[in-house]
Amino acid sequence: MRRTILALVLAAVLAPAAARAQTTPWGDPDLQGIWSNQTPVPLERPAVLANKPFFTKAEAAEVEKNSLATILQFVGGAIPTSGELNGIWLETAKGKVGRNLRTSQVADPPDGQIPYTKEGKTRWFATPSLEGEIMGRSLAAGGPVDRTLDERCITTGGIFVPNPFYNNYHQIVQAPGYVVLLTEMMHEQRVVPLDRRPHVGANIRQWLGDSRGWWEGKTLVVETTNFNDKRRFYGSTSALKLVERFTRTDNDTISYQLTVSDPNTFLKPWTVENNLWRSDEGIFEVACHEGNYGLANILSGARATERK
Repeated sequence: MRRTILALVLAAVLAPAAARAQTTPWGDPDLQGIWSNQTPVPLERPAVLANKPFFTKAEAAEVEKNSLATILQFVGGAIPTSGELNGIWLETAKGKVGRNLRTSQVADPPDGQIPYTKEGKTRWFATPSLEGEIMGRSLAAGGPVDRTLDERCITTGGIFVPNPFYNNYHQIVQAPGYVVLLTEMMHEQRVVPLDRRPHVGANIRQWLGDSRGWWEGKTLVVETTNFNDKRRFYGSTSALKLVERFTRTDNDTISYQLTVSDPNTFLKPWTVENNLWRSDEGIFEVACHEGNYGLANILSGARATERK
């Protein structure tokens, strides 16, 4: 009886402490920490899985186990390597299949495909992108603007959609009235006000857009608009609107949902579902800038090929 009473007392004391650990001192749900959104699940559902929206748990474990081999299979013919694409460099040990066990990150439409308009798909195929290069689309190298925004160190998909290879860490910092979303790749950060202020004027267009946030219960909702026409997120235009939803599901997991809309590019809005996994590791600087050696070497290599 004493042990039972002691257990009940401890439960009563520890339960509020556990609840407080999920809340900031000013009462907002606590999303702070360093998180990885690395996953072996592709953005769109592969043709071989067209009629299979979900993995079994055993299949998901096998996908995680073979994630390095899968990545190398995709890039092996497209990107010459010298052994640098290994499990450490690609962080494949951190990649997980989401708890929903989906076979694609695209959860809606149900077929797991981005619902492009004809014009939108044409625009996306004409946009220099790392994703397109991985899929075998060749890139011009006449000048810097022919290369991808990733190679030019301007911006990346970041937290919206995991980078195909590495640098998928993100840090969330909170203060009263604000949330800061820091992305490891390209050292991008968005300072998101939570006071329901309107977006900046329609004439102000930015690479990272203009983010505004609010709480819906335990879920942080972030709406981002005012992108420039150069961002071309999956072929989109400046009409792009992104709505993110962050929900802490346990101490080590944040459920992440992204809804993408742009009537100039997509037949209807589409939604990505992924998870952010807690990490105890730090974020190091990605010393990337538009004048980087990689870009200069790509262009000089192209000139050497032309001379041959």
